[in-house]
Amino acid sequence: MAGRLTVFVTALVALDLSVGALGFSLSDKPLSFLISENADKISSLKEAAAAIASDAPEDDVFYLRYALTGADEEEMKSRLEENVRWRSSGEGRLVCDAAKVAIEKATSGDDWNNDPVRAAAPYASVVNDFITEASIVTTSSRAGDLIYCIRAASIDDTALMNAISVENLAIFFLYTKEVNAAVANQRSIGSDRLVCVCTANDLSGVKVIGGSAEFRKALSAASQKANELYPTLSGPSLLLNLPRLLTALVKIFTPLFPEEVRKKIKFARGPLSDVTALNEILAGSGGDGSKRDNFLTAVEELIYSD
Repeated sequence: MAGRLTVFVTALVALDLSVGALGFSLSDKPLSFLISENADKISSLKEAAAAIASDAPEDDVFYLRYALTGADEEEMKSRLEENVRWRSSGEGRLVCDAAKVAIEKATSGDDWNNDPVRAAAPYASVVNDFITEASIVTTSSRAGDLIYCIRAASIDDTALMNAISVENLAIFFLYTKEVNAAVANQRSIGSDRLVCVCTANDLSGVKVIGGSAEFRKALSAASQKANELYPTLSGPSLLLNLPRLLTALVKIFTPLFPEEVRKKIKFARGPLSDVTALNEILAGSGGDGSKRDNFLTAVEELIYSD
């Protein structure tokens, strides 16, 4: 049993962590200043990307995130070039094209409309039967950062994995990460502030033993790939409402991770415990204003504290 618990805990930590190249406090400088300060790097990176793909991203924020990694020029360009190749062919092209179209439709009205985003997801015809806004949503903090929330225990992962492969589900999750990354870049430009994406994992009801290992594998694969694709995007990863035994086990293993990872893992019990379905914390008429306020107050204290 100890071996199975070890495998489960390490898989859980790996799949729920989004570890960027920098800590959460990316910069207190305005985005416009950061872009000006890194103009030469951004220009050089754009040229490198254009040499690979004629339709490489054009917005400066995309390239700024690479410039802020602190890597030397050769390493920075190598990482960018690998990612541009991924974006321009195969599964990467599928993910990025779908996300671009979905965001255009979602923002065509006065308010964000998430229906086109769900409909455009790769393998949506299968996955959307099992994953709804009751179990996965993205919302915004009061400061403007995105908070990606997932309640894995509310997903029938065994039935889902009987209907889809690990590889295809990983592509679905990469699509959600591409949408969040693109929206974060758009909102960075609109707010003159470098926006990040935090992850809130509500582990209420999670099984310490059981559940689908294939589902965890898909989540883990998508997270690992996203860490490569989206530098200086991730804020803290929150592990909320873990069963007490699992909390103890995770805390045993976290000292084994690099310091940069450890600084971005935060534990809490309580946030989301009063929420039946995650779409209750969304802004607007579809959410519950009181529960949203409670959620934001609790998680913002975790996200923005040292």
